[in-house]
Amino acid sequence: MNHPRFNPYLLLVLASLFWAGNMVMGRGLRADLPPVALAFWRWVVAFACVLPFALPHLKAQWPMLRAAWKQVIFLGVFGVGFYNTFSYLAVQHTTATSATLLNSFIPFATIALAFVFLGKRLTRPEALGVLVSLFGVLLLISRGSLEVLFGLGLNTGDLWMLVAVLTWSIYTVGLQWRPQGVHPMLQLAAFIFVGLLVIAPMYVWEIAEGRVVNLHAGAVAGILYAGVMAAFLGFVCFNAGVVAVGPAVGSLFIHLQPVFAAILSTLLLGEYPAWFHYVGMALVLGGIALTMRRPRG
Repeated sequence: MNHPRFNPYLLLVLASLFWAGNMVMGRGLRADLPPVALAFWRWVVAFACVLPFALPHLKAQWPMLRAAWKQVIFLGVFGVGFYNTFSYLAVQHTTATSATLLNSFIPFATIALAFVFLGKRLTRPEALGVLVSLFGVLLLISRGSLEVLFGLGLNTGDLWMLVAVLTWSIYTVGLQWRPQGVHPMLQLAAFIFVGLLVIAPMYVWEIAEGRVVNLHAGAVAGILYAGVMAAFLGFVCFNAGVVAVGPAVGSLFIHLQPVFAAILSTLLLGEYPAWFHYVGMALVLGGIALTMRRPRG
């Protein structure tokens, strides 16, 4: 995915689209798919998808991958093992509105971590773009009402979402230390392998608690979507995009998720947008456009 014909901004847009679809799917199937089970099986599916692309590079690049085992474990734990598991746990205990709002602070957490650990600062257009985009997200989530916005209190699910936000920001910044010289598909396979080792004990605990998958065609379709589109293609697109544009700008595209979620909810759930949806979407897109501006001269 590092070929020059792939526009990194398009890849980041696609990642947000796939993840928004995952949010809509998870909302509809959360009664049938316990959070850790969904996280585990989505990554099993993603691992099956990535292996045919990763295995041809394993023998030649194993020494480089083994030499970078610390980075592999770090990125696998935070990017695969923690983020999705914690976010699925979050929506079991909080509203999608609160979870989406908290998820929208990922760019700010990423920017702060990128400044602390990488010394990276935003340009003025990028900083303005972040603020404009965040305002658009707040408008979307608050439904244009300050009472709704200020009425969002923190509960157990919100705290899980805050932990998820932190873990994804750490993963995004950590991509700057990814194993060099290792094919992206082999990297992703290694991250998923580590992540599954982290999730497996939590999955065993969830089963012991009596929470099992209610298996039916819709649940299988949801797991396949989460594994193929959200986990496999979403991570491939996001990783390649962040490597090209940097963690601060790359993380801003997270703000597209509520935009796509609103569109998908209209198409799939019959939830038609109101005025604040249109204004919020325009602000999000305008903020992202500002970050993509190149200085003259």
